[in-house]
Amino acid sequence: MKNSQDTNKLDHMSRPPIEYMGIDSVNGPLIIVKDVRDVGFGERVEVTGPDGAPRQGRVLSISEEAAVIEVFQGTSGLNQPDSRVRFTGRPFEIIVSRDEVLGRIFGGLGQPIDGGPAPFKGERRNINGYPINPVARAYPRDFIQTGISAIDGMNTLVRGQKLPIFSGSGLPHNDLAAQIVRQARLLTDQEGFAIVFGAMGVRHDEAEGFRRSFEESGVLKNVSMFLNLADDSTVERLITPRIALTVAEFLAFEEGMHVLVILTDMTNYCEALREVATSKGEVPSRKGYPGYLYSDLASIYERAGRLTDRTGSVTQIPILTMPDDDITHPIPDLTGYITEGQIVLERALFQKGVYPPINVLPSLSRLMSDGIGEGRTREDHRDLSSQLYAAYARARQVQRLASIIGEEDLSVTDKRYLSFARAFENRFLSQKSNEDRSIFDTLDLGWELIMLLPEQELTRVRKEEIEKYGKGNGKNSNAGNQEQPASP
Repeated sequence: MKNSQDTNKLDHMSRPPIEYMGIDSVNGPLIIVKDVRDVGFGERVEVTGPDGAPRQGRVLSISEEAAVIEVFQGTSGLNQPDSRVRFTGRPFEIIVSRDEVLGRIFGGLGQPIDGGPAPFKGERRNINGYPINPVARAYPRDFIQTGISAIDGMNTLVRGQKLPIFSGSGLPHNDLAAQIVRQARLLTDQEGFAIVFGAMGVRHDEAEGFRRSFEESGVLKNVSMFLNLADDSTVERLITPRIALTVAEFLAFEEGMHVLVILTDMTNYCEALREVATSKGEVPSRKGYPGYLYSDLASIYERAGRLTDRTGSVTQIPILTMPDDDITHPIPDLTGYITEGQIVLERALFQKGVYPPINVLPSLSRLMSDGIGEGRTREDHRDLSSQLYAAYARARQVQRLASIIGEEDLSVTDKRYLSFARAFENRFLSQKSNEDRSIFDTLDLGWELIMLLPEQELTRVRKEEIEKYGKGNGKNSNAGNQEQPASP
């Protein structure tokens, strides 16, 4: 059996380059060259137009009759008789080295855009990677702190997990992504930690905002950024996440680091995939997306994980915007099948002024229970999270009831739930964009809030936990169960 890590290295001999003069047709971002021989799927291609400027491309499909090539810099200006196509005999590769990728900013194709030199020492790696041998996978268990209570306390992120964020147009997912990059860390400083940030189709002001945020906070030295801008080539977005993940795999499985990969916005990636599929004339599936959308997304998401014989890990937070806030849209729907949960941003909370507007009820981290508890976070974490879920779900029902019959006609207990809901949204869910809460601050705040409810309603926590963390902590004393004032 081949070693799981060795599958990431190129283990084939390269073929000498082959050059063809002229192209047969141009279709959107694609060109077609007929009568080619000895060309492979995914092979890197250099296309030179009449202006002499080389453009990078990749073989998208190959048959006995022709090769279809996607050109990353676009096909404008390419004419059929005067263009040259050079098949390099190699897959699309990047040079990776710890010292030359961390603290750097690259374009969507891996070219430096921070004024520094291109990486030149290190090893070449195929950006497509290879599947991790399932036998060599280690089960994700250890906690990653984001400093955001709604995630750490109730939808915990675990090393090696893939946990997407489902957002909507106009919601502050970019602010949330930047905050996670600034604040994410391990609970111990003995292990190496790095962040790989890949952005697809972002505006120039958003890209500059990310860069400035990371520089001013001092975290850029541990971040590797890959930016495909909105006016860059659309098909370039198909490469950006794969380059980012190749760097992450090197840092994790060669350098022994724990790497958090944030990819935004996967909707832009899927739109680019649909555009290329349409140009190829493929039969569309749901909403016009290609039928292989599921397997294509899986080829990205499944590159997260841990290995039994390596100390590092790759954890993913892909961010996607749901068209029309529709969680049944093919992109979030298929993403939910592949990943281990989801963080859902809610427009109603955003309109109330809650940041980050995370609705914890439809949100879920399927690996949370394996990454929390004694020795990882705190022994009361699991029970407290369950109690907060139950209390907030009941409070949401009471809110709907109050909108029908009026708050004055509610029972005393229901009024206490209303008070809890206001405090939970204004104090637990809501926090400043520069507020970094430790997991212990989050848990203490959770106890302070559930003690607003009558003790007989606290059925998910044990009596000894109530005595120790609810009543026993002076800061968490319920003080007659009076509602706590909401933070501004």
